[in-house]
Amino acid sequence: MTALDRTAAVRQGESIDVNAVVTYLKDKISDIEGPVSLRQFPRGFSNLTYLITIGDRELVLRRPPFGKKAKTAHDMHREYRILSALKPVFPHVPLPLTYCDDPAIMDAPFYVMERLQGVILRKQLPESSAFNADWADRLCRRWVAVLGELHGLDYRECGLGDLGRPEGYMTRQVHGWSHRYRNARTEDVPDFESVMTWLDKNMPNRPARPALIHNDYKFDNVILDPGDPTRIIGVLDWEMATVGDPLMDLGASLGYWVEAGDSDELKLVRTLPTLSPGMWTRRQIVAHYAETTGAAVEDFAWYYCFGLFRLAVIAQQIYYRFYHGQTTDKRFSVLGIAVGILEKAAAQVMATGKY
Repeated sequence: MTALDRTAAVRQGESIDVNAVVTYLKDKISDIEGPVSLRQFPRGFSNLTYLITIGDRELVLRRPPFGKKAKTAHDMHREYRILSALKPVFPHVPLPLTYCDDPAIMDAPFYVMERLQGVILRKQLPESSAFNADWADRLCRRWVAVLGELHGLDYRECGLGDLGRPEGYMTRQVHGWSHRYRNARTEDVPDFESVMTWLDKNMPNRPARPALIHNDYKFDNVILDPGDPTRIIGVLDWEMATVGDPLMDLGASLGYWVEAGDSDELKLVRTLPTLSPGMWTRRQIVAHYAETTGAAVEDFAWYYCFGLFRLAVIAQQIYYRFYHGQTTDKRFSVLGIAVGILEKAAAQVMATGKY
């Protein structure tokens, strides 16, 4: 089976004192002995993730980016707390092992969890007959089921009742992401004002049942069982999780979901294999989610439009860094084009009500 999540050498400027970390870990975790190695998971643009191997034990360490203070977006204790609360009731998370905020060990707080090794899907499917249309159909069904399972948890009973403020969540999200876009806008991208105005004026006025939401649930944040790649064994990257509107969670997920019938332009910004044979359409996903959770989805076009806008803001914040010379990573140079494509897609949803 290919597509196992691979590590690479630690990037320049992102090294950690592995000896200090391992000394700390030996006081916290039993039965870890043997040669030590350090590697890094190279993907992702936010928190940094490392693989520490001690003998035959593989541990994953998460820490904030260098040069940034651990604000809410990089709150390691919050992420560790979420995993600790979820593990007994939601089996699709890695086992958290320890949290540390001792500056003598590392310059930033970090936590360590077990490694879940499996298949992570990227833009192109692995070259294997196992990844056929029947597999895609069954995976989509399971992908929706796991999201519905998360949304169905009693977050108060899990001990996460204070994780977010569900009252006014939708308004705060629209205004917050609009503020972020205006702050990050460069002169070569659309102003998105018509989209932001539409989202503000057309918010669904029925209150949604609050739920624990992941806020970045997509194929490259789930781990599939190598023996049965329709089975999700892990959901990663909980840094944006909160208590809020579950349909906004689904809308954010479908902002990434490019399907076979979409425009050639939108296909250019695809990062996941969602248009492969057998993959469901967005409408199929929403219909199945509604059928299995009982959610009312008549106004889902609004949620999808918000998902496209939110994705554009994320891309623009990264592009802003490239535009102003704060990074030289050439991958970021095309993100301004992606922002323009997402603006057109959002305008189309506004005009047609289709998703």
